[in-house]
Formats: sequence, C-alpha cells, structure tokens
Amino acid sequence: MVASPSISSPTRPLPASGNRRSPQVVVIGAGIGGLTAAALLAHRGYGVQVFDQAIVPGGCASTFKRRGFTFDVGATQVAGLEQGGIHQQIFAELGLELPEARPCDPACAVFLPNETEPIQVWRDPEQWQAERERHFPGSGPFWRLLKALFDASWAFQGRDPVLPPRSPWDVLQLLKALRSDTLITVPYTFSTVGNALRLFGLGQDQRLRTFLDMQLKLYSQVTAEKTALLYAATALAVSQEPQGLFHLEGSMQVLSDRLTQSLTDHGGELHMRHRVERIHTEPSKGRFRGLSRSRQVRSVTVRNERTDETFEVSADHIVTNVTVQDLVKLMDSPAFEQPMLSGYRDRVEQLPEGSGAFVIYLGVEAAAIPSNCPPHLQFLYDYDGPIAENNSLFVSVSREGDGRAPTGKATIIASSFTDVGQWWQGSAEEYEALKQRYTEEAIARLKGYFDLSPDNIVVCETATPRTFAKYTARDQGIVGGIGQRVPTFGPFGFATRTPLKNLWLVGDSTHPGEGTAGVSYSALTAVRQLERSTKTVKRP
Repeated sequence: MVASPSISSPTRPLPASGNRRSPQVVVIGAGIGGLTAAALLAHRGYGVQVFDQAIVPGGCASTFKRRGFTFDVGATQVAGLEQGGIHQQIFAELGLELPEARPCDPACAVFLPNETEPIQVWRDPEQWQAERERHFPGSGPFWRLLKALFDASWAFQGRDPVLPPRSPWDVLQLLKALRSDTLITVPYTFSTVGNALRLFGLGQDQRLRTFLDMQLKLYSQVTAEKTALLYAATALAVSQEPQGLFHLEGSMQVLSDRLTQSLTDHGGELHMRHRVERIHTEPSKGRFRGLSRSRQVRSVTVRNERTDETFEVSADHIVTNVTVQDLVKLMDSPAFEQPMLSGYRDRVEQLPEGSGAFVIYLGVEAAAIPSNCPPHLQFLYDYDGPIAENNSLFVSVSREGDGRAPTGKATIIASSFTDVGQWWQGSAEEYEALKQRYTEEAIARLKGYFDLSPDNIVVCETATPRTFAKYTARDQGIVGGIGQRVPTFGPFGFATRTPLKNLWLVGDSTHPGEGTAGVSYSALTAVRQLERSTKTVKRP
C-alpha cells in the first residue's frame, strides 16, 4: 500500500511558459508511454515535468550494462517503425530521426516439443503463408478469416478512433473512424481464437493450437482459448510486411533517449529517482459545483529518493504511465467519493492476477550461438506443461555489430512467464533458492540449442517479479499489461480517459495493449484528449 506522505516543502507549481500561463502537466512514469506523452505535450506548448523512481528512463524498454554487454531489460523488438507506423508518426512530429533498425526475418522461430525444425514466422506474407500451409494443413480458412479481420481492424485503427470512448468527443472520433469495411469485424466482437478454431473444425489440432498459444501468450498474456479474436488478428499479422517487427541497433534505450532529448529541447523536465507517492484531488470547478460529488486532480506528492525530501507539485493535468493497479493506489481517499471512481477501483480489484516474468541475461562467447540463428526464438518443452515456468522460453539473441556485445561475443536473453505470488512468499533464503533453481533450469533448457559450456558463459544475471517491482515500480512486478480477453480488450478495456477529471492513463493497461508501439498509441490518444479538453476550457 502507498503510505501517506509527510510534506517537507510547500506546493511547487511547474514553471510557467513566458508571461502567459500554459497548462501544466505532471507525467508519472518515464516508460515509453510516459515519455511519448511528455515529449508530444512539451512540443505542443505545455509545461511538462516527468517523475520516475528508476535510475534510467525507458521502463520495461530500458537497458543495463555488465562487463561490456548491453542487455535489453524487457522488450527486445519493436513494431511501428514502418512508414505510417506509430513510432514513425510520432518521431516525424517531434522532428526526430528514427533509430537504425534491422527487420526481424523471421520474426520468430517457434520450436514445438520434441521437434528440431522450427515454425518460421516469415516477414514476407507469401513465404509465411507457405510455411503455415506446410505445418498446419487444412488451416487455410482460419488464416484467411484472420487476414480479413486484420485488414479491416488495421484500416480502422489508422483512422485514429478513441477506444474505449468515455466522452462525446471520444464517441465522435470513434464514429469518424467507422467505414463499411469495419462491419466485417462486428460479428466477431465477442469471439475468442478458441471459438474460431472450433468454427473451422480445428479445435483438436494440437500443433496449431499450441503454436497459437505460444505466440498469443507473448502478445495478449493469455492463450488462444481466452484471447479476443479481433486482438489476435492484429497480433498475429503485424510481423508481416508492410508492417513488421524490428531489432534496434545499439539497444532499446535509443527510443527513450531520443524522446527524452525532444522533451528537454522543448522545455520539459525529466526527474529520475523521484517517486510520486500520492495524487491529490479537489472538488471539480464548473457549472455543477456544489451539486456534484465529482473531483479533479490538483497536485502530486513527490519523494526525492536521493535526499528523502518530499514536496508537492501542482498540475492542471496528470498523465500516469503506470499499471491500472498502481493508479488506484496512488489516488487520495477523497477521490473515491466519486461513485464512478469507486466502481473503477472495484473493477481493478477484480482483474485476474497479472503475469510475472523470470528472465535470464547471458553474455556469451560467439561460439555459443549456432550458425544462422534467428534473432528471436520460442521453445516449448512439454505439451502437458504450462506456457510458463521454464517449460516455455522466449529467447532474443544479439546480432553481430548491433552494439550489444563486444567483438566475438553475443547476448542471449531468455524469459518465461511465471506465477507472481510464489516470488513474494517465504524468507530471503527461500527466495534465493527459488531463483537459483529457475536459473539452473533455464540454462539446462537453453543448452539444447546453444553451446552453454562454462567456458562460453561470460555474464549471467537474472530478474524475477521482485526485480521488476524494484526497478519499474510495477504492482507485484507484473509485466505485459492486462490480458486481452474479450471483457478487457479494445472497446471493453480501460480507457486513457479516467473517471477523475484531468487524470489520464497511458501504457499497457490501456488500448491497444503492450509493446512500445501499443503504449505509444495510447500516449498519442491521451495527448489528443488532453489537448481537446484544454481548448474547451477557458483559462485565466
């Protein structure tokens, strides 16, 4: 729980812009979603301060260094760099050059249990179609449905709808994005991938279902049986041209570095090692003042983790780049006097437990890597086991000359979903023993593909949900946002516009979900909404 802070300095407003007071915005969290919102707002003339408790910006898309190796903390591949992609759009507005990147081709090589030939998710659509037909004969109608749903959904998303809508303006943006071709998606709004498999008589195809389970667990946090079909149609197709997945040169840190530079170039401020401990509210001002229990944001309490000083920063708007679970913990008690916000909190508390991750970071000799190794691989070791707990590993391998490893060496990052609860139980000794067991199991699994003899391992680091909680401040160290089930995806998910006036939520808890492209889209949506709200309010 968040403790009530003691204020050791008076309320401190953000700096005004010139003689005329510009709207002042506090951004909580310097992940890609928060930095994108902050950079766009600063570029559009808002006074912006960003606070984050971590040492470096980037959140789950940041990096750390060990003995000359650079490791991507969480995210290892990027979508949205293509012409018209979300990163390309945002960087163009900010006047930034896109980072150098190599297309991932294949996007992933998927190894099913006891199989030595992988299913290669090729970038070329025709090559990928041929691969599917070879591995999953008879599944053509299922994939054609996904393609039709993707084409309609992608065109719809490209017209900038606001999902889910929470105001008349949001509804208008949604209606403006609708076209006749969108109608094909309507009958499948409440369908899952499992429903579609049974529709085409593929429900008992173990290889196909397992492949889908493995891929969808990466993108939707849940398996095919529970993943919303409309979400899956995009997640399973975005790795093909003309979209595609990319491997950044240098490291994932280049995204946050360039957004930070844009933020400061336009007068914004980034304060690392500063933790926001509370969001303060006050009764809303307006026509119904005195008749309504609605409230709006007023300020935040910030703790400087270097000095332990606390102070209050006033703001007209607050943009939160946190999990929705952390958002409700940050709000002061009076906020929940608003009935809609009380219901919001109840909905958050009823969410299924989020996913955790166990990650092993290896710096190795180049001899450990097989020739022609794909940049991303996925392994499942036992059909009867879960797609978690080291029975399934998602592996990213650095490329020669990509800046992540010294000459003659490489990085291997392997992650597995894990139950969060077990990492928070027991003594410190039991925690260390559990981490050691997971490390040994992961290395043993990886030895089936890589040469991980002791002489070839230079660096070995691990991360657990407790590690992610410490360095990203995410509730219980969960990763990947909210599972994309039917009740929580798209039109039924959590909105960037919260029930509290002038409080905005960006990141992987909101539409369209996880990944740097997804959180950047949510940031752009929140910026559009915030900008619209300031244009319709008369300011002093």
